[in-house]
Amino acid sequence: MHDPISYRRIHGSCHCGNIRVTFDRPDTGPTMPVRACGCAFCKKHKGVWTSHPGGRFHLQVADASQVKRYRFGTKTADFHICTTCGVVPIVTCTIEGARYAVVNVNAFEDVDQSQLAEAPADFEGESTDNRLARRRRNWTPEATGGERGG
Repeated sequence: MHDPISYRRIHGSCHCGNIRVTFDRPDTGPTMPVRACGCAFCKKHKGVWTSHPGGRFHLQVADASQVKRYRFGTKTADFHICTTCGVVPIVTCTIEGARYAVVNVNAFEDVDQSQLAEAPADFEGESTDNRLARRRRNWTPEATGGERGG
């Protein structure tokens, strides 16, 4: 008999609260692995990301007119930028009709930063097919219900 999986609910948002994220991840212990992306955009925004393929995310936007979705490089991911406060709390990617995400740990509201185990990540030169396969394997799938207004 298997023990039921327990989940940890984490809340995050941009600075002004227009973009809110709920991230349910399996509770795998006291530390959470996070990735400091080495791309130019993430370096400029101090992007440090986490995900878990066994978890779920829910994205809620109060005013969609104040959110810019920015794509660059392979143009396969949407960086959700709040145009009011400038914070990027989440990046999403749609693969074969399903949406996956990584969440910016700097947007977390209820996580002790000492619990984060940061490692560098560099995906420069990765083919688009390999990139999408990695995201499907490692990123967090969306909970049913999708993005909705406040």
